[in-house]
Amino acid sequence: MARPAAGFFVRALAEFAGTAVLVCVVVGSGIMATNLSDDFGVALIINAFSTVFALALLILTLGPISGAHLNPAVSLVQLMSRAQRPVETLVYVVVQVAGAIAGAIVANIMFDQPAVQFSTHERVSAGMLLGEVIATAGLIVIIGVLAHRRQEALIPVAVAAWIGSAYFFTASTSFANPAVTIGRLFSNTFAGIAPASVLPYIGAQLVGAALGFLIVKAVARYRVVGN
Repeated sequence: MARPAAGFFVRALAEFAGTAVLVCVVVGSGIMATNLSDDFGVALIINAFSTVFALALLILTLGPISGAHLNPAVSLVQLMSRAQRPVETLVYVVVQVAGAIAGAIVANIMFDQPAVQFSTHERVSAGMLLGEVIATAGLIVIIGVLAHRRQEALIPVAVAAWIGSAYFFTASTSFANPAVTIGRLFSNTFAGIAPASVLPYIGAQLVGAALGFLIVKAVARYRVVGN
């Protein structure tokens, strides 16, 4: 992915705001879903659709400003690819996590929940952690392959489609984002995750990011047909 032209402060602000909105959407739509239906499947569909649309719009809007990482895993892969400096990556990760926490708090307040709360939703199992590895690896591969093909314009739709699909085919419902995982800790609702589950999820996501990075590197060795 090309380095955005905006100043670094503006890029960091975009990453903070974008991640905040993303988590606000995830948590808020999760609360709304449980208010509207007692059926877990219906609630998951509501949560997934809201997230998919918001994610695509956020990437489309913020991509030209900050690259719209909105995800420490993506930022770390950019660092490993030497497309981003260490200090930039550090700032991105910090503001993404801060934004995620802020987004969860805003969603709580918006639905008349206690502003700061901690989830009791335990999510750790071997299957869920494998799901996070797969979801995160797939996310990195999609971004990396499309960037390698110079098809960055397709990234907003492709990423949203992958995450939306992974909501339903992974046991973890596809967090695929360490910042979002931390943010969802702060809401004891449908979308929340218990403190004890956070570090295992982040570990699985980082493994998935590394795996995705290696796959992209392997793909990048081959010339794109037509180029």
